[in-house]
Amino acid sequence: MQAKSIQAQTIQERLIVGLDVPTVREAEQAVRELDGVVSFYKIGYQLAFAGGLDFARELASGGTKIFLDMKLLDIDHTVAKGVENIVKMGMTMLTIHAYPKAMRAAVEAARGSDLCLLAVSVLTSMDEQDMIDVGYEYDPHTLVLRRSEQALHAGMGGIVCSAAEAEAVRRIVGPDMAVVTPGIRPAGSDHGDQKRVVTPAQAIRNGASHLVVGRPIVAATDRRAAAQAIVDEMRSA
Repeated sequence: MQAKSIQAQTIQERLIVGLDVPTVREAEQAVRELDGVVSFYKIGYQLAFAGGLDFARELASGGTKIFLDMKLLDIDHTVAKGVENIVKMGMTMLTIHAYPKAMRAAVEAARGSDLCLLAVSVLTSMDEQDMIDVGYEYDPHTLVLRRSEQALHAGMGGIVCSAAEAEAVRRIVGPDMAVVTPGIRPAGSDHGDQKRVVTPAQAIRNGASHLVVGRPIVAATDRRAAAQAIVDEMRSA
């Protein structure tokens, strides 16, 4: 069984803005400022634990696409029950850590829904030394490819990986699965805590279906202009 994937119709739909802000009020302001340029948002831990889940439901009910970045990982039953309730929220994407049993449980729980399940391969804040420190025998690139194969076999709808690995991942998963790339930074911007970063145009050329951009847009003085510049760069790829 294959989980729902998602195909963007326009270049704008391929940009997902991370609402990495501390309050719903600030998130609402960002959405207002980006109206007409952005139609897809990511909500992660920071905002989720400050009322962001209700905000996610509200946006989704109005037709906005929401990527709920919860990176679920637990025993199979717990993952499945969480996914069942997230399906009811009307979310567009949900992240699951790419552990085979967790992915299979999530795929079964999302059966028949429009929820696109994304397998988190290796966090873009991690490099080879970080992998050694947590006990992995693989370097980041090798583990991303291994987990991409496992996600494909589990029936997931897509993969989350660095855009530096997107081309190799695309060769494994084929043309239909979503390849969602965080760690996107326009040329000359601050990398922050990201270590494996790529520009928007290069990410598109590498085969990414969706780009997740947070701070370069949300922390910009003119958020709308920053988002439009990234869309324009994506379009030029």
